[in-house]
Amino acid sequence: MYQEQFNLSPKDILEKEFKIDTRGYRLKEVDQYLDLIISDYEQFFKILKDKDKEKEELLDEIMSLKQENRNLKASLEIAKASEDDESSKAVSNVDLMKRLSQLEKIVYGKDE
Repeated sequence: MYQEQFNLSPKDILEKEFKIDTRGYRLKEVDQYLDLIISDYEQFFKILKDKDKEKEELLDEIMSLKQENRNLKASLEIAKASEDDESSKAVSNVDLMKRLSQLEKIVYGKDE
């Protein structure tokens, strides 16, 4: 996903050829340094890929929890409308409110 935003890829670094001059750098030293850079790039791309995957999973979980929250609110409204007896209505409302409260804690990450 992010790889197209960078000028160099690990492969570009690996395949880079330098011109040799009479006073040039030691080729072995340059190669070792470039190997280190390649390793860092590969690790960086792996981390980005893992973070993107984790982000997608978390977004899916958020959508699922929001849907569950909407369903519970709808169930609460249905339960309110269908209850005739005040005492049983109070008990079921308390249960539903507790369930709704727990779900909201999960969705919004509040620990109480």
